[in-house]
Amino acid sequence: MRHARGRGYRWICGFPILVAVLCATLLVAGCGRKEVRPRPGIAPPPPAPSQPSGRRVPATQRPYTINGHTYYPLPSAHGYSATGIASWYGRPFHGRKTACGETYDMHEMTAAHKTLPMQTRLLVRNLDNGRETVVRVNDRGPFVKDRIVDLSLAAASTLGFDRAGTTRVQLTALGEAVPVVEQGKTYQQFLPYRDLNTGEFYVQIGSFTDRNNALRLRDRMENEGRKTVVVTYDRGDQIFHRVQVWGGTTTEVAGQVAQALEAAGFDGAFVVAR
Repeated sequence: MRHARGRGYRWICGFPILVAVLCATLLVAGCGRKEVRPRPGIAPPPPAPSQPSGRRVPATQRPYTINGHTYYPLPSAHGYSATGIASWYGRPFHGRKTACGETYDMHEMTAAHKTLPMQTRLLVRNLDNGRETVVRVNDRGPFVKDRIVDLSLAAASTLGFDRAGTTRVQLTALGEAVPVVEQGKTYQQFLPYRDLNTGEFYVQIGSFTDRNNALRLRDRMENEGRKTVVVTYDRGDQIFHRVQVWGGTTTEVAGQVAQALEAAGFDGAFVVAR
């Protein structure tokens, strides 16, 4: 996605060779999936309608209605909640493609998050003034370890920190719910939602303006048995080459990998999803 304004990224190579840590968690088995295509002249079947998941919405949950759809905070055992620093981004990113392929509009209520699935709805509460708003995740970032979300200009303005640049926030994942009648009583039940803790996770350990430096670090990590990629990002005024190490398929395992890399000397390591 982007690099936070005013932050430089300077990484020094030459750390001692990493001790093999968490090797078992880094072994990934891949399986091929055969693509099924409809025969010519035969329309594919329509997608099955979403059915309630069976999980009732707790009576104490506060509803949020957006464009005619009702959302509630997900149960703590299945959802996501975090507290940290939020930033926002506007120009020069306005009009560019986001990580999910959409065109970024700084006047829409959207957000960039490092790991949550795309299209996740997030309740954002400004802990400094109590204001709340709901945003939709459609981008990746912020690519700074200590920040947990990058909001659009519209969201930052609603929360009252568009002039300050950053603020303390609490994030809560929301799930869509619909009314269901059982034995003459109406309840709200969640529609199916993705597991927020699974996916394809990498740990970013460096970001370079010199591609050769990024390639040297990648080769070094691969020589130590770690799957590593270099992701190039054009910010508009500068190109960055991000070095990311495979972290696993759950946030728990990826977090352990990040901790191991931090202990090995990569102080700025953080987890990001694809």
